[in-house]
Formats: sequence, structure tokens, C-alpha cells
Amino acid sequence: MLRILSVLLFFLMPFKGIREGALPPYWEHKLQGVDVSHYQKVISWDTVAARQSIDFAFVKATEGHDYLDSLFCRNWESLGRLGIARGAYHFFRAYGCGDEQASHFLAHVEMHPGDLAPVLDIERTDGIPPEIMREEAAIWLQKVEQTLNVKPIIYSNLHFYEQHLAGYFDQYPLWIARYSDETPSLFNGKNWDIWQFSNEGCIDGISEKVDMNLFPGTPETLNRLKWYPVEVKP
Repeated sequence: MLRILSVLLFFLMPFKGIREGALPPYWEHKLQGVDVSHYQKVISWDTVAARQSIDFAFVKATEGHDYLDSLFCRNWESLGRLGIARGAYHFFRAYGCGDEQASHFLAHVEMHPGDLAPVLDIERTDGIPPEIMREEAAIWLQKVEQTLNVKPIIYSNLHFYEQHLAGYFDQYPLWIARYSDETPSLFNGKNWDIWQFSNEGCIDGISEKVDMNLFPGTPETLNRLKWYPVEVKP
């Protein structure tokens, strides 16, 4: 009888915040974040901040050498206003010039002290030989690092990373996607820095399903992935 009452109470109690893509139980007290693009449509970041514990958010900025996400500026400004740690990412196209893509990203993303390091999203070869893809990606990474004096973060899914990227960019922080309750384990032994564990998150203030991420550290250790001008680094 007690078990039946417990189940009934569970379903009757109001539930707010993340309704799907729930955290693995042993990660409940880690830093939580989302990543968004125009696919999530117009987001009410004030609602997100008021009803959920969101510690950081990544926003799509650019893609290829000429595409700018239509909601980047709105998302970027809202996150800055609310004081949520924010990062911008570039979706890499392997058929494009790495230098042009880096210039495109840098021209549209205005970094402020405390923003998360830029992210290079690499998850397809676009029919280009993998070695050419890696060469152009390396050019993007080097140009952004030299311009901002911070190592960009590489994002990829586990399969693509192990097939095409493992062993080539180990000096960069890694944000890995693996939709599972089990933490990613990379065959080359590299440690990941951020884990995208679900693409089925339901967040108050975001009308579409959203990617969910975890950082296995504290706000202080998250600072290691942030950008500061040399003269104001913490």
C-alpha cells in the first residue's frame, strides 16, 4: 500500500525544470549547461534562469565562411545580461578554408572577460578526405587561439572523434557528445572536459528539445575554460 501511495504522489506532484534528458543520479550536483541555436527558436532566457539551475550555455554563432545563426545575437546578449556563463561555437565545414571560417567567427563574436572559450564543432567530413579536414580545422584553431590567446574547445560526438580526431588535437579541451547514462570513455585515454549527455532536454523557457551538458567540476575549475584578456586573467 505504501509503495502504491508513493507512486501516486510522484505522478501528482508538480514537476518543473528538466522533464526529459534527466541527469544521471550521480551527476545531480555537477554544473549543468545547455547548448542552443536557431533550432530552439526564440528562447525566454529570463524564464530559464528563474526556473532552472543552469550554470553555462553555449550558443551557435557561425557556420562555414558566411553563415551567421539568426538568433545568435539575441541569445548572446540575453545570456550576458543574466550573468550566465556563455560560450559561442562555430560549426565547421570541412570543404571550407579554415582561415576564412576563423575570420568569419571572430568578426561576429564579441568576447567579454569571463566568457567560455570559443568552440569548434567538428562532426562531419562533408565528403572531404579526413586529413584535409584536420588541416583546415587546425588552421581555424590556431588562428582563433593566436587572436584571443586562449585554447578553443573542440566539440564532437564520440564516434566521429575516435574515428577522425583522436590523437591529433589532444592539446585542446574536449566537449564530447554521448547520449547515455554512462560517462564517455575514450579509447586513447584522453580526458574530456564537458559531456553532452542528452539531446532530449525539456527546459522551461525553451519551446524545443535541447541538448544537455555536464561539467565535472566547480565554478572555480570552470574558469580554466574561460577567456580573459591577459591583463585581467584571474
